[in-house]
Amino acid sequence: MMNFDFSDRLARLYDKLAAEEVDALLITKLANVTYFSGFRGDSTALLIGKDIRKLITDGRYVEQAVREAKNFTLVEQTEGLYKKIVDELKISHCRKIGVEGNVMTVAERDYLAKELDGFEFKSVALDTLRQVKDAAEIECIRRACRIADDAFAKILPVIKPGVREVDIAAELEYFMRRLGSERAAFTTIVASGWRGSLPHGTASDKKICAGELVTFDFGAMFKGYCSDITRTVCVGKASAEQRKIYDAVKAAQAYGLEVITAGKSGKDIDAAVRDRLTASGYGDYFVHGLGHGVGLEIHEEPRLSKLSKSENLLPNMIVTDEPGVYIENFGGVRIEDTVLVTSGAAQPLTRSPKILIEL
Repeated sequence: MMNFDFSDRLARLYDKLAAEEVDALLITKLANVTYFSGFRGDSTALLIGKDIRKLITDGRYVEQAVREAKNFTLVEQTEGLYKKIVDELKISHCRKIGVEGNVMTVAERDYLAKELDGFEFKSVALDTLRQVKDAAEIECIRRACRIADDAFAKILPVIKPGVREVDIAAELEYFMRRLGSERAAFTTIVASGWRGSLPHGTASDKKICAGELVTFDFGAMFKGYCSDITRTVCVGKASAEQRKIYDAVKAAQAYGLEVITAGKSGKDIDAAVRDRLTASGYGDYFVHGLGHGVGLEIHEEPRLSKLSKSENLLPNMIVTDEPGVYIENFGGVRIEDTVLVTSGAAQPLTRSPKILIEL
């Protein structure tokens, strides 16, 4: 297994510190704590300045932190994480502090302001530093994708009339764990029949019926990195309408692989695929963005949507390509791959068949 290059990550973080003109960065978002230090516990913060590189955690994680965060000085807290953060900032000689304002609560911000008179706090966004994946990250995500693909193949015989959605989800998650997943990357979606019109229809007690479309959206996690895949199958012979919708989504998803390429904006990519579904007559039923970044979080930057702030995709970003059609009282179809951005067509990392499987 390749090793993560923390020296490069820290170098980019120090560049960010200088660009934001702050004395130190207080990192409290778990994904960013992991990304910059290697530590994978919770209730932990990083404090990084010109001459400071500290990881603050409690007694539960001391041994783990020593093993995982070798580039950091360990600071153990016994009276509360934010109290220790205050103590460390007071002795740091830093006064302008960058904080992750998109995750810090109002109560936490108020506590720091109350206890640290004369300090200045600036909201700093760090998530974009994780957008371009290194070789080790890409390999972890490839592995998570293979696990999800292999698990999907194993649950196909389980999908039949009379079986509950939750039971299929349990089987799917079981196989992912047996195949090497640390846990499910997110709550598994199994949406059959009319529930297929719910884009995030997590598995319910509903029993699958003959003639229904069933959408599966799931992912594995390997070394902290996620995969994300959606496939839709039919239980029995598909009707002409079901096949028409499926073929429209499949064509749009294939087109997405062509247009997801370095140099394009997230808005333009989303619009191009949306136009394809509109031309097929289903544009009004595509109710979410085309895709999102995947990494330590299942949803991260960059986004492929009408609201995307990404003006220029870069090689080695990893995103999803997931158009869908959702029709109330009928059901839905979604097909999704986790894909690697390149200078040409996107490279699918999830490889399960995309022909309409009729069980």
